[in-house]
Amino acid sequence: MKRPTFHVRAAQTIFIAAALVAITFALAPPAHAQSQSKRAMTFDDLISLHRVAEPAISPDGQWIAFTVATPDREANRNASNIWRVSTTGGEATQLTRSGHDSSPAWTPDGKHLAFLSARDGESDIYTMPADGGEATRLTHVSTDIDLFRFSPDGKSIAFSSAVFPDCKDDACNKSRLDAAEKSKVKARIYDHLLFRHWTQWSDGRRGHLFIVAADGASPRDLTPGANYDVPPVQRGDLQDIVFSPDGRELCFVAVTDAMEATSTNGDLFLVPADGSSAPKRITTNPGFDSHPAYSPDGKSIAYRAQTTPGYESDRWRLMLYNRAAAKSQSLAADFDRSVDAIVWSNDSRMIFSDGEDRHESPIWAFDVAAASQASYKPRVIAGDSFNTELSLSTDGKTLIFTRPSLLHPAEIYSADVTTDASHAITHLNDASLAQLDMSTPEWFWFPGAGGTQVEGVVIRPAGFDASKKYPVVLVIHGGPQNAWDDAWTYRWNAELFAAKGYVIIGINPRGSSSYGQKFTDEIQNDWGGKSYEDLMKGLDFALAKYPFMDAKRTAAAGGSYGGYMVDWISTQTGRFKALISHAGPYDMVSMYATEELWFQEHETEGTPWSSPENYKKWSPSTYAAQLGKFKTPTLVIGGEMDFRIPYTQELEYFSALQRQGVPSKLLLFPDEGHWVLKPQNAELWYKTFFDWLATYLK
Repeated sequence: MKRPTFHVRAAQTIFIAAALVAITFALAPPAHAQSQSKRAMTFDDLISLHRVAEPAISPDGQWIAFTVATPDREANRNASNIWRVSTTGGEATQLTRSGHDSSPAWTPDGKHLAFLSARDGESDIYTMPADGGEATRLTHVSTDIDLFRFSPDGKSIAFSSAVFPDCKDDACNKSRLDAAEKSKVKARIYDHLLFRHWTQWSDGRRGHLFIVAADGASPRDLTPGANYDVPPVQRGDLQDIVFSPDGRELCFVAVTDAMEATSTNGDLFLVPADGSSAPKRITTNPGFDSHPAYSPDGKSIAYRAQTTPGYESDRWRLMLYNRAAAKSQSLAADFDRSVDAIVWSNDSRMIFSDGEDRHESPIWAFDVAAASQASYKPRVIAGDSFNTELSLSTDGKTLIFTRPSLLHPAEIYSADVTTDASHAITHLNDASLAQLDMSTPEWFWFPGAGGTQVEGVVIRPAGFDASKKYPVVLVIHGGPQNAWDDAWTYRWNAELFAAKGYVIIGINPRGSSSYGQKFTDEIQNDWGGKSYEDLMKGLDFALAKYPFMDAKRTAAAGGSYGGYMVDWISTQTGRFKALISHAGPYDMVSMYATEELWFQEHETEGTPWSSPENYKKWSPSTYAAQLGKFKTPTLVIGGEMDFRIPYTQELEYFSALQRQGVPSKLLLFPDEGHWVLKPQNAELWYKTFFDWLATYLK
């Protein structure tokens, strides 16, 4: 559980505070009056909250630019704009209003702010004065710009855009796209994998790395003809493209294996910024290398690496590439947690990174020299909180990041690099949240399968009364290599679930991330084994521990792997009154239509023809007719644009339920993928979800 941080100026403060206690009691309303003044959260409350992200600190360290996305229910999308706030806090100011703006970045001289915008149709780079004003379109790229970075001197901008590899200029790309749009034939022809990903079909384009002068001259393709994506379409982001300190070269990440659908082999490449020579590969690790970051002195490139081929949930190790020796070494090799962002201190002696640890995500501070020892343990900053989107102020004294929790959406925070002290800079959601009665999560441990300690969380209903008995919903996370974290989510919001009068239980069973690599690995080819036992033991433990839970009124719900587990539960036990399965794999063989085949092949230890017994063993479909299972009323949900878990999985499961006479309902979204993102769709999702629970638990 996130613990509150107290700031005490001096010992005498306690004395002064004590002297004021009587006055405080006299002025404050009674405790019951305070709780009565708050109300349970509704979907309208959830959808109206501001989504703060992408903080970027100005070169002079005085300002932070960031994005705020607020759902536009009428337009059925999130409207994103650029805001600005002082690094000392205070009122934040909105700088743009198009609703199509994101990815703010300061020019190195701090005089202008650049950002991506689709306000004129295509996604291009725009600039505006640092204190706001009229925005100017800098680039005109018909293929959309996905991400960008300034060179250290501010004279150039590197960006990524998906183009046809054989096209030499933007006119060629535009002609191809226009022809495809006008054609009456919409057929797709492929002769290789990966031909679709997440919610997008491949149209033959590749994400190439470009460089353009900051005055907006014609861009130059630094990866001409390349039949790979920069950054990788599978798991790439802005941190996978970076300039060297002198601006003469860029380091980027790419997956160049011919069979991308089965490969997690991402490598680092160097390319001259002037395009004078072809990219050069500098890592040969068979796993995924990513997030390169040059040391300020230019001697090293830090990055993170997974060493197991074909395994997307292997531990991300901190690595250091010596540019002069052209060799890599592992830092803190025995550190059994994954690192994410990589941020150097100004003197090139420290590396800061965020990374999950149990249900939190502290900031880890690595002393580079000491971390050459395998047993080195990094210093922890802001340990009792979940922190992400990490950056460092220009003077090297302050870390800037976003921090969500189960009780509030992300806001921008700062922390002193030498201490554990941190404080909020933005407060965009404070006023809205102050009206809501939300329950503080309580984390607990219990012995799971084989006696292994497993962590879980309980969230009490709004308006909680310990003398009452409440229905219980076991909510199962996806992944499976994921976790219930102390972090806000809009898609499966536990506080909104609890606001409807349910006790919410979340368990981080075998396979969950952030509990050590062994714990994560133990779900491989065991999807319905120890993880299922952990969940059932965790539920039993909570029911015995908390007398306000009604063991006779329980339900289980989950998405992705959580949906799989719900499907599995329906074949293994009849203990639940209702089930809800969202995007859950039901038949492992037909699940082989997924796009990232490395995942399926790793988790089931082979293909459907090389390991058929594994696919059969862990398919809920195998047990559809056994032991009279499939009796629990079940709501099945999916998106027709979901290429990760093809929606035919939901159709198969629903058909089986219906043919066996099980009360069941199917909810499909033709315009959603693995996640339900559009505001009006989300509203229907929550309404259907709550209606199903109320039918069987209340």
